[in-house]
Amino acid sequence: MATIKDIALKAGVSISTVSRVLNYDKSLSVPDKTKQKIFEIAEELEYKKKKSPRKSVESSIAIFNWYTEKEELDDLYYMSIRLGAEQRCQQYGLNLVKYFQNDFEEMKKEEYDGVVAIGKFSPKQVQELHSITENIVFVDFSPEGEDFDSVLTDFSIATKKVLNYFIEKGHSEIGYIGGRETFKENGGAYIPDSREATFKTYLGEKGMLSESAMYVGSFTVDDGFDLMKKAIGEHGENLPTAFFCGNDSLAIGALRALHEEGISVPDRVNIIGVNDISVAKYVYPPLSSVKVQTEIMGETAVDFMMKRLEQKQKVTHKVFVSSDLVIRKSSY
Repeated sequence: MATIKDIALKAGVSISTVSRVLNYDKSLSVPDKTKQKIFEIAEELEYKKKKSPRKSVESSIAIFNWYTEKEELDDLYYMSIRLGAEQRCQQYGLNLVKYFQNDFEEMKKEEYDGVVAIGKFSPKQVQELHSITENIVFVDFSPEGEDFDSVLTDFSIATKKVLNYFIEKGHSEIGYIGGRETFKENGGAYIPDSREATFKTYLGEKGMLSESAMYVGSFTVDDGFDLMKKAIGEHGENLPTAFFCGNDSLAIGALRALHEEGISVPDRVNIIGVNDISVAKYVYPPLSSVKVQTEIMGETAVDFMMKRLEQKQKVTHKVFVSSDLVIRKSSY
């Protein structure tokens, strides 16, 4: 595991700055570019060195992230996928150009052999991407139809892993802090979230669901903080003894709210997040999380792209990457 000192040396900043950035210290004033550099280095230092695949014929690939750069800093899940895809492109020797949501119009003016699209896309955006190239691989999203490859994580299974763990540890009151995403197009329509749906149905079937302990906002640290504050205010002494958070950013915010209120973690409240981003190891206490193999998701997307480019393969793939529960000190 890389240390904060390792990250600081590579980023060219102080250990204190790295620690405060990784803990989303709101009182710290540093440029977003510095934050992005620190987060990217933290992710990259977690990657295992891998043998390079066979070099490809020269091809030009675009990686398109549905987030803006600012949004990506609040939800490192997509950054981690992007970095995995970028490293794979470098191993193949591909000509790579990366774009964020605010660059979409610029990207549509260019020609590429293939596009790796990371995030959620409306039907209109899918068609616009298809107008650039027929070689598209989607990550964390699967459009309707059979025209495109997709690489996904089953968040329903991840949710059940957390709930089963809590139940096995004797928790009978389990809360939920989640987020909802909206399409950038299509009128900003909400995208159904399997974590929230599974939480309700799974605990409902067991007679353990308390909808009054479910809080939903966006997948950010700030919303995790605000939602946990609201839960504390509404439940008081009857606050659930465990909370499942829809991603690590929400969990980090929830931890901060519990600290401010003097509520001990994990003695009084257990917290488990999702994604196991690199930052999860550096917060206090270190965050339990469901490890989503984001690096492998990005790599697999580029591998599928190479099959399309080199083998002219027309068979489409839809694969789910596995996840594992990692227990640290925010839960028993």
